[in-house]
Amino acid sequence: MAIIIKNATIVNPRETVTGDIAIRDGVFAQVGGCAEVSGEDRVIDATGLHVFPGLVDMHVHLRDPGQTHKEDIISGCAAAAAGGVTSLVCMPNTVPAADSPETVEYIVKKAKTTGVRVYPAAAITYGLSGSGCCDYPALKKSGAAALSDDGRPVEDDGMLVCALKTGKELGLPVLCHCEDLSQAAGGKVHEGRASELLGVKGMSSSSEYCDIERTIRLAESVNAPVHICHVSTKESIEIIRQAKARGVKVTCETAPHYFIYTCEKVLGRDADYRMNPPLREEEDRLAVIGGLLDGTIDAIATDHAPHSPEEKADFVNAPNGVVGMETSLAATLTFMSDRLSLNDIARLMSYNPARIMGIPGGEIKEGAPADFALVALNEEWTVNPEELHGRSKNAVFKGERLKGKVKAAFCGGSQIF
Repeated sequence: MAIIIKNATIVNPRETVTGDIAIRDGVFAQVGGCAEVSGEDRVIDATGLHVFPGLVDMHVHLRDPGQTHKEDIISGCAAAAAGGVTSLVCMPNTVPAADSPETVEYIVKKAKTTGVRVYPAAAITYGLSGSGCCDYPALKKSGAAALSDDGRPVEDDGMLVCALKTGKELGLPVLCHCEDLSQAAGGKVHEGRASELLGVKGMSSSSEYCDIERTIRLAESVNAPVHICHVSTKESIEIIRQAKARGVKVTCETAPHYFIYTCEKVLGRDADYRMNPPLREEEDRLAVIGGLLDGTIDAIATDHAPHSPEEKADFVNAPNGVVGMETSLAATLTFMSDRLSLNDIARLMSYNPARIMGIPGGEIKEGAPADFALVALNEEWTVNPEELHGRSKNAVFKGERLKGKVKAAFCGGSQIF
């Protein structure tokens, strides 16, 4: 039996075409043209819908093991599927940290029941402590797909170089949370007018871009690729732009909240707008958009970071982080449709992340895994946190009227939403 999608508008990173899609044995067997239908085939009429490659979110916190009151692998993958995310990279700051083969194997095994492709990022250092490099070959053998201490920077140059060199040898991308803790420690929001009005310690732009510059220089010194997480400042983007121009193998991501919102959002003292790095100034927001348009920024991820309502209730003491997998595509379509084409969005949210990670997916082509989402581009909906599929409700786009709704998602030819 095949799945036949009729009358599809097929969005790929380079072009949009119309026609039918045939799926057999979990892969795209035909893309475009008119597909023949037999009596046993399942036929889906996609008239009025766009078919996007399944989104590849390369920055997600599933909180499992150890913090499952916030999220677990099952609920996190349900949120992913509802947002059209068919592949995700989960960060290692769990409890215990994903620094051992046993923890990585636990994540891989539990994720198999979800229908979503889950790729664990294993820790660079034991316990994300910055002390002692993990056993990277053993972690890869257990199922790790990347290395990261996300949530913290790797402050020791030698350990970061070790991870970069070994990651290059093993084919494990190194995903770096760049932050100078000596500048940022204790910060709650962006340093500037917002922190002054709120009377709280701020996180300076330099706490991000100084460490990005250090990280890039280290990667350049050993000719190793490096990926920079959640870029938010104009200086960071210019540093990465210049590094790319001189041939450094650096890629980077941003998140929708950085090209849609500014630090003005935190003035209402709502911790659902607090994350790390924080929302910045308007000039930073515009620079992020510029980086997306000129290719300096390679990917749009979410940094999906669930926290319970109780944890988010106190503005000053709440942990940083917002959830975003169910809203990332719609928010990007809503706020960037005048700047990014549908093909650009497919490239930034599907194709490029898959290529950076070295994983299957990211485009709709014959022989590729049948990972895709059916999207009603013009359907408007209001983000209600209580209607989201994840366990936590700290949605950064809560209350927003968005345009673009995922109607169904498939992974490997199986319907997951």
